[in-house]
Amino acid sequence: MKYRIYIDEVGNPDLESSDNPNHRFLSLTGVILELGYVGKVVHPQLEDLKARYFRHHPDDPIILHRKEIVNKRPPFEALRDQSICERFDADLLNLLEKWEYTVISVCIDKKKHRDTYLVWRYDPYHYCLAVLMERFMFFLRQKNCQGDAMAESRGGKEDRRLKDSFHRLMKQGTDFVDPLRFQRVFTSRQLKVKNKANNVAGLQIADLLAHPSRNEILGEQGLLERELAPFTQKIIGILQDKYYQRAGKISGYGKKFIG
Repeated sequence: MKYRIYIDEVGNPDLESSDNPNHRFLSLTGVILELGYVGKVVHPQLEDLKARYFRHHPDDPIILHRKEIVNKRPPFEALRDQSICERFDADLLNLLEKWEYTVISVCIDKKKHRDTYLVWRYDPYHYCLAVLMERFMFFLRQKNCQGDAMAESRGGKEDRRLKDSFHRLMKQGTDFVDPLRFQRVFTSRQLKVKNKANNVAGLQIADLLAHPSRNEILGEQGLLERELAPFTQKIIGILQDKYYQRAGKISGYGKKFIG
């Protein structure tokens, strides 16, 4: 069995934007799936969901993207019909609940860290990625399995940043994990980066879960300025059974806030 962690980010790693409340936080959410299960169960069922509600064709696949779905923008304009929207939401929630996957979310307060530490060894993205990969490594060791990592492409310069950060972890390790421990369970020292158009099921699931998970973490810290939407609350409820646990604990493992 081989596992893959699909990574989605919310926010940006730019420290200069930290004073802006809309850019103060950066989060990385990883969705861990067994690759055989993705091929046999998750991908077919996700494609069936799209085909039932949208103009979906294998030659021109629809890619689920949270922001476009929430705003009911094309190709999701069918959701402007309230009855269709309610059925789609129910079917999507049902899949998110019944699928077998594990979630790890890491969120960093860039402003607080910038104001606390005058010297940074790495950018905020690398700090979050290090925490995420440490926990994925623990997961793989517990399963006695191996795995790799994939993120959605952000473009040339951004993709290079993602890949360099991941390769640095595999080569140097972290303050808490020796690089050999990473190398024993990771099948590749390179981060896989795929475009949205590749229609990767795991990346679409990560996109759907990243915002709710981030907002849950900020809400627990008293840092969320607006009330959570009802649909977001339902996803957060599902996530409670999906977060990674170590020694029976979610806090600090499946969810980690770096303040």
